[in-house]
Amino acid sequence: MAKSVSDFVRVASINDIPEGKMKKVVAGSQQVLVVNVKGKYYAIGNVCTHLGGPLDKGILEGHEVECPLHRSHFDVTTGQVKRGPATRPELVYDVKIESGAILVRPKQ
Repeated sequence: MAKSVSDFVRVASINDIPEGKMKKVVAGSQQVLVVNVKGKYYAIGNVCTHLGGPLDKGILEGHEVECPLHRSHFDVTTGQVKRGPATRPELVYDVKIESGAILVRPKQ
């Protein structure tokens, strides 16, 4: 039986992403940035909406990630742009933890 777009996909283990760290994972054909902020996991698109920079290579400070190319800032909890030049938010993913595994799916 094929998975539907609304299915959660296992992308990592909680041990893979310590508190205050982030990791690029792949869910289907999408690059996703999973972040651990104070023990809670969040997931947004990993490709900057400005010019496609790899957010996982950027800097995480609190709940904001800075793109390494042009310094756009995104809130990892909402996907919203906090500082440009980016103007479009990142796709946000639902995250759930099951038996130590991190699962994501695009927000409905």
